[in-house]
Amino acid sequence: MLSRTADNLFWLGRYTERAGNVARGLSVALRMASLSARFGTDGDEWRSLLIASGCEEGFFAKHRTASQEAAVDFLVRDPENPSAILSCFAAARHNARRVRTALTVDMWSALNDSWRMLRDAPFQGEHLPGFLDLVRERVLLFNGAAQDTMLRGEPWLFVQLGTALERADSTARLLDVKHDLLAPAQPASVEYAQWQAILQSVSALRAYHWVYRDRLDPARIAELLILRPELPRSLAACHGRVLDLLERIAAGQGGRRGECHRMAEEITRWLRGASIGGIITEGLHEHLTRMIESTARLGEAVEAFYIRG
Repeated sequence: MLSRTADNLFWLGRYTERAGNVARGLSVALRMASLSARFGTDGDEWRSLLIASGCEEGFFAKHRTASQEAAVDFLVRDPENPSAILSCFAAARHNARRVRTALTVDMWSALNDSWRMLRDAPFQGEHLPGFLDLVRERVLLFNGAAQDTMLRGEPWLFVQLGTALERADSTARLLDVKHDLLAPAQPASVEYAQWQAILQSVSALRAYHWVYRDRLDPARIAELLILRPELPRSLAACHGRVLDLLERIAAGQGGRRGECHRMAEEITRWLRGASIGGIITEGLHEHLTRMIESTARLGEAVEAFYIRG
């Protein structure tokens, strides 16, 4: 497969996943902003979301304060924000068009219809919850089309690789920006709602109760989202998925491997051998910062080996 085709497929996976992740973050920020003032000001929640989305610098270059209206507009439709939901769908559609013959009809239809539906849909004020639900549904539809209709060849592997890397980055960023909430310091009722919000942002609240069958606990939340391979959005699951995909791509290319394979093996091996007690002792923020940096370097290594190499 040509490197430019691999590039388009890789970023098709990343951009569609990113759009869904931004929508998830907005849903949680909106829910938290509607709670009592003792949970923090609206500006705190929206600023946290901007940081978790990697958009803080771009936003504050244009805005003085992180109001709800400004943050929502920047994260949904601002053309100068490449991580805005509409920007992500536009970029995904552009990449998909360039490799249209590698995609199934269902995949292209899901993506193209999503772009046409979302670009003109109202999203401010009372329309925001419905808009965000629609974004998540459309991303799930595209992912489902890829899973159910695409041949398990190299094109599928590169789409899945982009999705897995983007998902790992999103989970690590979410936990890092909220790491202080996993160190109890407020009244229990306040903590509980905040812990719920963290889990809801990755659709893991029910999963938590299924795995632990107990009340929410900050250490267990961190363990679930970092180390438990059963959860599709945990760091362990995402990086395990990345390693498996890279190995399958290598097998299809006669065993050709590079630095990205070594890095993926190292990250996955560390996550499989780590304990939540050790991570907390080391420092949750320090660990997550290292994971964010490692995931970024891994993505660059994948591009260097398969796309630019």
